[in-house]
Amino acid sequence: MRTPATTTPTAAPTSPNGPSTANGPSGPSTATSGKSPRWPAVAAACAAVVALAAGCGTDTTAGVVPEGWGTLKTSAVTVAHPPAFTPQSAGERSEYNAAAATLAEDGKDVGMITVQLDFTNADSAEEAAIGAEAGIALGSTLGKQRKIEVAGPEGRTEARRIDFEFTEKGSRIKGMIVAGLDSAKKSYAVRVDAAKGRLGDGDLTKIIDSITLK
Repeated sequence: MRTPATTTPTAAPTSPNGPSTANGPSGPSTATSGKSPRWPAVAAACAAVVALAAGCGTDTTAGVVPEGWGTLKTSAVTVAHPPAFTPQSAGERSEYNAAAATLAEDGKDVGMITVQLDFTNADSAEEAAIGAEAGIALGSTLGKQRKIEVAGPEGRTEARRIDFEFTEKGSRIKGMIVAGLDSAKKSYAVRVDAAKGRLGDGDLTKIIDSITLK
């Protein structure tokens, strides 16, 4: 999967249809505005998940990691990844990604989860999402922004979800971005790209439910 390029930082785009450039499933790529966009009983439920913060069922400010899943941890955002994904080291991932994990089949990457921090200047979750949209491949089928909430240090925090699809090298790629502002009011984006059929809607929901802002 290709790594994103970079541009000179500017203010966040003001139009929901900001300029786009082609990119692969490696996460947000070069945009012409903004920084480069750099995925039973209570007891049984507690046994099935591992809370990102101590406790189970009592801490509503932390997302949860499904049993057997791993986590991508950054200075501002933590997100879970399915066990089939392999985290990339700092030397392996793009310098614009604060964390990344890939899904490989037959020696080829068919999925990727990335976290980018402070990738565009934004004053709201909507503006952060507009900046993230600029990194979606040109010609993609782009869905509307949807308001969601993610876990934060002071409770649930507003974010935006964007779903999209594009074709790369003959494969249809299904993608999703969750973007917003972290607790320091800096932009963040969690992006998931996977060849269609490799990652179910249930897994995407679990990824979103695990996102926790520090």
